Amino acid sequence: MANDPARRGPSLKARAVAYLSRREHSRLELQRKLSAYSDDPAEIEAVLDDLQRTRWQSDQRYAQAYAHRAAGRQGAQRILGALRQQGVAEEQLADLQDTLRETEQERALAVWQRKFSAPPPDAREYTRQYRFLAGRGFSGDVIRRVLAGRGRPDDQSA
Repeated sequence: MANDPARRGPSLKARAVAYLSRREHSRLELQRKLSAYSDDPAEIEAVLDDLQRTRWQSDQRYAQAYAHRAAGRQGAQRILGALRQQGVAEEQLADLQDTLRETEQERALAVWQRKFSAPPPDAREYTRQYRFLAGRGFSGDVIRRVLAGRGRPDDQSA
């Protein structure tokens, strides 16, 4: 089957490099993709270790690239949660977490402005807008400030 010596196609390393040439991948993500081509976990681990040693694969780079792609649509909680699910270690997320938290209010405001044209006039609409932003991973404190009107460029009271 996958370990058949007569198998055709690229080697595991060639497959991994092809994936990485398209976009950054976490180690866990590459491991999952390569497992379809080999039944030997040790073989996959050896390829992944080699790719990390030669800096073809980096969870830190993957985290930065993912955060850059998602930051315009999602809050820090959601981005960091997705990165944790992809196997990125907490120590690699520390700097990224600080950066995301620093810019979260302006990103939440931009997302809110794209979706809604006016502040919520009543409790029902407030709840709807709050759920919208919370579903994208923004913190409750940031959401309350955005919906209260503080933090907008035309607001001088913030």
